[in-house]
Amino acid sequence: MNILQEIFRDHYEEMLYILHPRQSVIENVERMINCGDPSFGGAMYGCTECGNLKFVPFRCHSRFCPTCGNMYSIDRTTSMSFKLINCSHRHCVFTIPEDLRHFFLEDRSLLNCLFSAVRSVVLLMFQKINKSESFTPGFICVLHTFGRPLEWNPHIHCLISEGGTGNNIPWRKVTHFNFTFLRNAFCTALLNEMHTHIGASFKKTKSLIYKQCKEGFYVYAKPKKCEPNTVAKYVGRYLGRPVIATSRIDDYDGEFVTFHYNRHEDDVLVTEKIPALEFIGRLIQHIPEKHFKMIRYYGIYARHLEKDKKLFRAISREKHKILLSLNRWRESILRSFGYDPLKCHCCGKTMIFMELYFKHKRVPLDELYEKVMKKYRSPS
Repeated sequence: MNILQEIFRDHYEEMLYILHPRQSVIENVERMINCGDPSFGGAMYGCTECGNLKFVPFRCHSRFCPTCGNMYSIDRTTSMSFKLINCSHRHCVFTIPEDLRHFFLEDRSLLNCLFSAVRSVVLLMFQKINKSESFTPGFICVLHTFGRPLEWNPHIHCLISEGGTGNNIPWRKVTHFNFTFLRNAFCTALLNEMHTHIGASFKKTKSLIYKQCKEGFYVYAKPKKCEPNTVAKYVGRYLGRPVIATSRIDDYDGEFVTFHYNRHEDDVLVTEKIPALEFIGRLIQHIPEKHFKMIRYYGIYARHLEKDKKLFRAISREKHKILLSLNRWRESILRSFGYDPLKCHCCGKTMIFMELYFKHKRVPLDELYEKVMKKYRSPS
């Protein structure tokens, strides 16, 4: 059991009756607490040489889980890298003022407005280069709702190709991004989206924000460009990683949690000690609704046109199978921790899969096969 599982297991009842969490929160927390619990089932491996047995429990596959969340991030990074065009990319962060953040916490459907606003602004910026060609870039948007102190701070990380395809021109390189336009256009697009969604009650807030943000919303661009050979590793940091890594939790005494982070403004190390229930509240507010897409593909990366297939990708199709194989359970552990989980510790032979267990019962593979085939054959 890791420290995060211990914190949530100790205060699970308090969380239910005091914080009144959403259903998606309850589902993810329960899965995370029981992640790796042998009573929920797993796979039995055995050594054909010496008869040694090893039981590997099932994982929860929740993005909220620190263990499974890291694997999710690795898988998403790999699948994203297959889509990327072989060109430089620019990493931009679209932020919103603090006065607007509570709207997105109270009505989570507004988070779709963030994606929609970024999409329209980026496409418009490229189309303005040449209206007849209407250049289209490839860009990927990732929603983050948390900052380093775990506060509610929704913002979009956007990876944009430095170039796009036109109606007649196969590819046009674009290195200049007009950030004055991005700031003002993003401000206008988002406020209009929110006004349409919320209604007339938002009009007063909209006018106030325009007065406060005369130069638009802050759009931050990393000075370091993402080159094709490093882009997958670079953006992997900004994908579906857990809200907090267990390495950042310094201490838990049953009542209080101590954790640390580097302050974004000056990179100074900050340590906080807060009640466990407050710590839980900060974390669970970032659990998305079920089926909500935190990563979205736009432009070239969302289209399926014949001319887009002719563009060179950062990773060739021949390498896809090899890279995917590295993300399997056995290979991931070998790469991360330096040992083979299926190597028998007694004789050194490779252990083989023997049986599957689910809810304390043995599950014969022939029954599983028949069940799947019966479902497959039945008319929909």
